[in-house]
Formats: sequence, structure tokens, C-alpha cells
Amino acid sequence: MERRRFALAAALAISGCLAAACGGNSGTGNDNSGGDDAAAKPVIGVDYPRSDTDFWNSYISYVPKFAGELGAEVKTTNSQNDIAKLTANVQTLVGQGVKGVVMAPQDTAAVAPTLQQLESKKIPAVLVDTRPDTGNAFMVVRADNRAYGEKACKFLGEKLGGKGKVVMLEGDLASINGRDRTEAFNDCMKQNYPGIKVFGEATNWDGAVASQKLSTVLTANPDVKGVYMQSSFALAGTLQVLKQRGLLVPPTDPKHVFVVSNDGIPQELKDIAAGNIDATVSQPADLYAKWALSYAQAAIEGKTFQPGKTDHDSTIIQVRPGLLEDQLSAPLVTADGGTYGGIPSVKHDDKSLWGNNLS
Repeated sequence: MERRRFALAAALAISGCLAAACGGNSGTGNDNSGGDDAAAKPVIGVDYPRSDTDFWNSYISYVPKFAGELGAEVKTTNSQNDIAKLTANVQTLVGQGVKGVVMAPQDTAAVAPTLQQLESKKIPAVLVDTRPDTGNAFMVVRADNRAYGEKACKFLGEKLGGKGKVVMLEGDLASINGRDRTEAFNDCMKQNYPGIKVFGEATNWDGAVASQKLSTVLTANPDVKGVYMQSSFALAGTLQVLKQRGLLVPPTDPKHVFVVSNDGIPQELKDIAAGNIDATVSQPADLYAKWALSYAQAAIEGKTFQPGKTDHDSTIIQVRPGLLEDQLSAPLVTADGGTYGGIPSVKHDDKSLWGNNLS
């Protein structure tokens, strides 16, 4: 993962990257903006998707930091995981005169009308973390969520020696993220570890639901040896359920249940160090904020991008005509920094992880 650069030199490097389009066959893009427009301070509307998880609260804390470094003015709202509120919030931001909108819709199907409205007003939209099922946007800033599921699968598959039972606490399948992680985990298990039985439990990103369903599966299957949480929303509840059943024991204990999470929040890294969980995938909350704002600013300035490698350890892909996605790096994080099923990992105390640098 790219190490953080918070000095003025970083801001200049970002500007240089944007001017070069950060991707494409030749590594260059088209700048259609005039000098006066480029010099104007952009006003960007940012809708926060929710503030009830450590991950999204971390993202929220990074937005003003990077906005300041880019010299951008931001106006913010919070849709609280409600697509109707998101729709209303975007209308409010447009009414306040924003020139671009950054959002992270949790319902990736229902956001299409909002994207259409922004497109009709020629206000570029940048989506964070999620990709719309239909509709156009200037850029999606996201990590490869299928890789999340595959990394979790490979780690658990190797730890269990290709045999046994695991529980997957799925996110909301109305979200492209929930679908990507679920499908990739299941596909990987079928292809690489057919001796492992997967119990897929839909949770709608709800920690209480996740705890109840995990408890139910463990009651019927006390020999479960692995848990994949598709987000840290389920972390506290999962550990509580394991503790109540006498299963929250060190990895060296035969009763240990191997747990993989997804987000890379500070608490997950602490739990890996303590032996409570075994791995996570570090979803880049800091880089989501940094590059979403950077692309929004670039869009306002009239720049365009093409598929290809970027200078910040990612790849821009074309999802479909009218929709590009910058797939940021999201490493597997473990206690030992080893390689599992061909997947390299980063040690939990590595200073490049945003979860180890959050103040």
C-alpha cells in the first residue's frame, strides 16, 4: 500500500499525477480546462454513507485533511445508510452550488436516478467503495472486492488444511460489495478447497444479526473452525460469541477458531496482535478519501482518464462504457506477514497500514 504523504510535496505530487491522468495507454490524459477554471477553488459535495462503524468514521476523519491539502472546499452531508436520504442530500448539495459530488451509496441499484440527475446537470459524480449497478459516474474509487473474498478464502483454506467448516457473515447482497465478496469467497472455496463446507449467512451489515446467526450455526455445528466477516461491523459480536462458547483461545490451542475480518481498522490490528482474530483485509479508508477528492477536483477542472496503471499502486479499469474504476491496493494482514495460498500478506504492525497511523 502506498505510504502516506501529508506534506506539501505530496499535494504537488498529486497535482502532477492528475495532470498526467494517472493511467491509460500512454499514461497521459486530456486536460480540457482553462487556466482560470483550474485556479478557482473547487467546491465539492461529500455525502458520508454512515457514521456507525469505525471504518466509515475513519474515512470521515480523512476527508477534511485531504481536502485541505488539495485546496478544495467541501460541503458535507450524511445519508445514514438510507438511499432516500442520499437522494435528498445530493439535491441539497447541488442547491448549495457544489461543482462535483463524492458519495458512497450502500444500495448500488437504487442510486441510478441520482446519478442520472447529476449527469443531466453536468455535475460529475465520484463514488467511493461501491460501484453503481447501472448509471454513469466520473470515477469509482474502490478496491477489488472480489480479491477481498479470495484472500479470506485462501487464508482460511490454508489454515484449515482444506477441510472442515467455516461461516461467512455476508454483507448486504443488495450491495455490489456484498455480492463480490460472497461470490469470490464461494468460488475460491469450490475451486481450491472443496473439502471445506461454507455456511453463508446474510447479515445486511448488521452486527446484531451477524452475532445471532453465528451463534445459531455454532449451536448446530460446534466443529466450525473458521469465520469470515465481510466487514468489521461484526467484530465485537463475533468475539463475544466465541468467548461465550470458550472458543476465544490462542491460535496454538486446538479449540481456536480462525477468524478473518475486512477493513483494517485499528481494533482489528490489535486483535490480530492479541491472537483474538487471525487476519483482515485492509480496506484503504485514507486512500478512499484522498483519491475520491482528487478525482472530483480533476473532473471539475475538465481532466479525463483512461484505463491503465496509475502511479499510486493501483489500476484503472473500465467497468462498462461511461464508468471507470480505480482499484486501490488492499493487502491481506496477518500476525506473521506470511504467504497463504500464494497470497502475500503484511504483518499487523506494519507502519504502512492506515490503521497503524490513525491519530
